[in-house]
Amino acid sequence: MSTTSTSTSPSQSPAPSLYIYAITGSDHPLRLAGLRAVGGVSGALRAVTGGPLACVVSPAPPDLRPKRRDLAAHQEVQERLMADGAVLPMRFGMLAPDDAAVTAALDGKRAEYVRRLEELHATAEFNLKAARSQDGLLREVLTESDDARRLNERTRDGGGTYADRVALGELVAHQLDARQRLLADQVVGRLAELARGKVVAAPAGDDFLNASFLVERGRAEEFSRAARRLARGYGEGYDFRLRGPLPPYSFVA
Repeated sequence: MSTTSTSTSPSQSPAPSLYIYAITGSDHPLRLAGLRAVGGVSGALRAVTGGPLACVVSPAPPDLRPKRRDLAAHQEVQERLMADGAVLPMRFGMLAPDDAAVTAALDGKRAEYVRRLEELHATAEFNLKAARSQDGLLREVLTESDDARRLNERTRDGGGTYADRVALGELVAHQLDARQRLLADQVVGRLAELARGKVVAAPAGDDFLNASFLVERGRAEEFSRAARRLARGYGEGYDFRLRGPLPPYSFVA
């Protein structure tokens, strides 16, 4: 499925009328009662079916924006669905013009969607982000790298040449990057043994790790305990943030 724009002009076709939450099997319980749809409407959620598949939708709200209330509603629907069976969760903001377009999209990728639902059966996603104190990492580089230590001593208090300062900056940057990459690989390697799959994304800000793990629901608590134990093992100067269980956003494509 692909997103469509909600804006129109007199010369354009009408705005999309359906907001898309997730694809499930047509035999999914679809316990939608009591859930609020994106846009704030209660009782508006329903399913469009196509053969072995179903797509959960609601009326598309006008001027759709990622407001906190709507983001929460989007995730709550997906978490309710995930509690009862396999789900292919859609990103926030997925729209379709009508039921026929949804049915056509389900039919067009039927085999792929069915296969992915089978692969994601009884699984959930856990996302782990981690950062390390840059001061602590820098001290480690200057302590363990002979070249960095010599250049740092040479340029201390304004000494050394311009070339020395450039060389020190490049060496430290390279060492910081290499050490953080190695650390990320070690963390992922230790947790991947408990997961069915993993996706490692580019970290942002001060993080050295942004990894998602596909975990069997029966091992969710085991995975959480292992991640917490791993975080404690690294001690002070590290910041590990684990989120989950979540709909398997990172494993849909």
